[in-house]
Amino acid sequence: MNPKLLHNLTVIPFFILGITSFIMGFGWMLSSEPWMLDEYANTILLEESYKDLFAHPINENLPRYLTLLYRFFGLWVTTIGMLIMSFTIVTRLGTVMARNFIQSSFFITLIGISIIEYIFIPSSHFVYLTFVLWILWGVSVWAGIKLKTYDV
Repeated sequence: MNPKLLHNLTVIPFFILGITSFIMGFGWMLSSEPWMLDEYANTILLEESYKDLFAHPINENLPRYLTLLYRFFGLWVTTIGMLIMSFTIVTRLGTVMARNFIQSSFFITLIGISIIEYIFIPSSHFVYLTFVLWILWGVSVWAGIKLKTYDV
C-alpha cells in the first residue's frame, strides 16, 4: 500500500478526533442548559427528571452549579481537542514514537470512557460516538503498523 496513504490514514483519524473534541466542548460551553445535551442518560442515572429535581427548594441554585460544571467541562474538552490537533499538526505523527504516544494515550482513554459508559450510561447517544472513536483509533493503529515497514 502507498506509504503516503498509510500516513494519511494514521494522521487524519486523530485530526478528526481533535476537531470533534473542539466542537463538542464548544457545544457544552455555549449551551444555555448543557446538561440537557444528554438528558435521557442523565435522567436514567439520576432516576429523576430535571423538572422534579429542580422543583425541590434545596436545589434552587442547582442549574447555576450544573452550568458552571458543564462550562468547565466544555473548556476542558475544547482544550484537549486543540492539544490533539496541535500535536497532530506539529508532529504529523511522522515518527513511530509520536504515533505510539498518541495511540496508547487514546487507547487508555477509550478503555476508561467505554467502562464508564457501560456502567453508568449504556443507553446514551455518546456510546455511538465512542464506537466511532474506536474505529478511528483502529484505522490509525492499523495504518501505523503498516507504515512501520516504510520507516527508516
